[in-house]
Amino acid sequence: MSTGTWAERRREDRAAAAELARRDADAATERALHVEAVRAEIAERRRTEKGTRDEAARAARVEQTRRARAERRKRAAARRSAVGVWAAAHRVDLLIYPLAVASAVMAVPAMAAYGVAVYGSWTGAVLPVLSELGMWAFALAVQSRRRTHPGAPLWALQAGVWAFAAVAAGLNVAHGLDAGVSTGLVMGVVSVAGVIAHQLVTAGARPARRARTERAAERKLRAARRAALRAAVAQIDTDGDARLVHAPGVYRVERDGLGRPVLAPHTTPGLPVDDDGGDLAAEVSAWLAEQNPGLLSVPVPSADDRVDGTGNHTEDPGEIGTEDDRPDGHGVATLDRPTGPTGGEHGRRRPRKVARPRARSMDALRAEFAAAVAAGEVDPSSAESIRTGLRCAPARARALRDEHRTDQS
Repeated sequence: MSTGTWAERRREDRAAAAELARRDADAATERALHVEAVRAEIAERRRTEKGTRDEAARAARVEQTRRARAERRKRAAARRSAVGVWAAAHRVDLLIYPLAVASAVMAVPAMAAYGVAVYGSWTGAVLPVLSELGMWAFALAVQSRRRTHPGAPLWALQAGVWAFAAVAAGLNVAHGLDAGVSTGLVMGVVSVAGVIAHQLVTAGARPARRARTERAAERKLRAARRAALRAAVAQIDTDGDARLVHAPGVYRVERDGLGRPVLAPHTTPGLPVDDDGGDLAAEVSAWLAEQNPGLLSVPVPSADDRVDGTGNHTEDPGEIGTEDDRPDGHGVATLDRPTGPTGGEHGRRRPRKVARPRARSMDALRAEFAAAVAAGEVDPSSAESIRTGLRCAPARARALRDEHRTDQS
């Protein structure tokens, strides 16, 4: 290889190495710039994220502060509303109790000093408990009883109020008389002024109309029970046991000549009419017609007749007429009216007295019904067959039919 060729090759190698070094330097610079750019981007992103978090935190703190303030305002408004409602409901108390407080502020220390002077020791300092606290204890008891038990009697508690008020006024007057009559009167009035105002305004309200209505209804019910008890009759069975029997129905409570409550049958529109009285009267009349043919009829009291306190039916003598006067009355056919000096068509009718038969009890009817069914004399499924066969009231016939159906089922 010639010297010129070798030198040329070395120049080319050096030039290639220099180019390679330049390219490496450019690549390194580019990488450094890229790294710097990435670092800057990361830093910017972090700053942005931090700012966003800070902004969110600030927004959350602002929202929390706003909610807390709104909640405080809401609670304050609720407290003001509650105070307003309470003040509206206790406006009378707000006017009266300051009078009581003023009365106590002046009377209690004076009574304590008077008690120490009377007893000569600090034991007398409890004298206001007897003079002032006593009347207020009864006054507040009256108020509490009226609120918790409307309509309850209060005369005993009110008597305690005025008795202890008299004690308080007397002690304060006695204390004030040491300085003069006017001083005693002032101290006595001051001592009881608060409790008088309290009783006149707060505890002196009339009971509610509903409570008065309930008491009136209770009084009427008690009168009806007393009248029903006096009108009840005794039913005695074959064993000698007795029980009181009442005639069911709708009655009006009235008063007799002695002021005692009595029951008068009454018909009220819209209420069912009980026809047991008519059924019983028809049964008695049928029995009379069967047992005593040809006798004058004896009018049987119906459910419309007045019931007195002993359980008997009363009848106005002027309302007793002939059979023609009572076309719808109970009874059987009568004989012709007697003629003669005391009779005649216009004479006074004197019906013969016939003992009223004793109505059969349900136990007796059940026994007769069982015997009639066994003998085939009545149809147990027909109330009319039972009524005609046993000669009983339709209501009792229906009851026997229903009992038979129940037993069969």
